[in-house]
Amino acid sequence: MSKSIIDEILEEKVIAIVRGAEASKCIDIVEALYKGGIRFVEITYNQSKPETWEETAATIGKLHDAFEGRVHIGAGTVTSVKLVEMTAKNHGEYIISPDTNVEVIKKTKELGMVSMPGALTPTEMLTAHNAGADFVKIFPIGNLGPAYVKAVTAPLNHIRFMAVGGVNEKNVAEFMAAGCVGAGIGGNLAKKAWIDAGEYDKLTAAAQEILAAIR
Repeated sequence: MSKSIIDEILEEKVIAIVRGAEASKCIDIVEALYKGGIRFVEITYNQSKPETWEETAATIGKLHDAFEGRVHIGAGTVTSVKLVEMTAKNHGEYIISPDTNVEVIKKTKELGMVSMPGALTPTEMLTAHNAGADFVKIFPIGNLGPAYVKAVTAPLNHIRFMAVGGVNEKNVAEFMAAGCVGAGIGGNLAKKAWIDAGEYDKLTAAAQEILAAIR
């Protein structure tokens, strides 16, 4: 499974990050993103509220069943082996983390999922890659910009990099040109204010704008 998911990420390039949304709204959110062309959605765990983790994992399972491969669902802000296991039990297809945790990477691969840890320095990037990561997300990249991506990817051009943190329709193409193979986009795509107001058409339009900027 993981090989085909890797190939699809390389083709589709964008993972939408859905953070802090009510579980009851997630199907409408993902449907709106799908209409805009998004095929990968990350549902994040809230690290300050462990009591919500089971519900988040269950939401991943419900989305997996509802979209039946039309949209690939993964977990974000995964900081422990426990969360990797919870995600796998609910049919999550990839694991995204804000940090480089070798145990998380190894468990992700052991359970047949795609691994995308976060890293900012060359040492972290190589540590993640050598532990088996399929992609390394450069996070948070927004304030450092495409110049930083270009600087680190020049010697590390054997690693597949994703740009995450502050990426939007205005700069996404620059990050890709600088050496990233894709991007994770949250607040500039699945904006909380739009979701709270039920303005799902705005998510669709934002997705179309992001994809147009890349292609």
